[in-house]
Amino acid sequence: MMDVNEIRQYLPHRYPFLLVDRIVEINLNDSIIAYKNVTINEPFFNGHFPNHPVMPGVLIIEAMAQAAGVLGFKSMDKKPEDGSIYYFVGADNARFKRPVVPGDRLQLEAKIIAEKRGIWKFECRATVDGQLACSATIMCADRKI
Repeated sequence: MMDVNEIRQYLPHRYPFLLVDRIVEINLNDSIIAYKNVTINEPFFNGHFPNHPVMPGVLIIEAMAQAAGVLGFKSMDKKPEDGSIYYFVGADNARFKRPVVPGDRLQLEAKIIAEKRGIWKFECRATVDGQLACSATIMCADRKI
């Protein structure tokens, strides 16, 4: 298990763009389960949508990519402070199945399906109370900064 302080060691993101609150399970070189607590205080709800707040789909994908990023960094035994960054370079087959709203706990799951020359591919899912909210194949690239 990793709390937000440890997560911040593996992700360069900070408020308001850090979208992973806790890691509950990590199996190096295989998979990760994390979550994001979605609250009405999220800055994006001011405009998306004022009278019917819904988490933007691109931010759900970003949250899945951040969870995948932690898995990648931990699997490589690297941190951003080591001069490495994990770029989100693609998403395929993204599907949205239910809205994510304030009060939801968004569970983020990523499984490594391939890695070649610093390009990682993950099969990702985001669920709320066991219901699929989003799925996508996400690609990230490990690069020196």
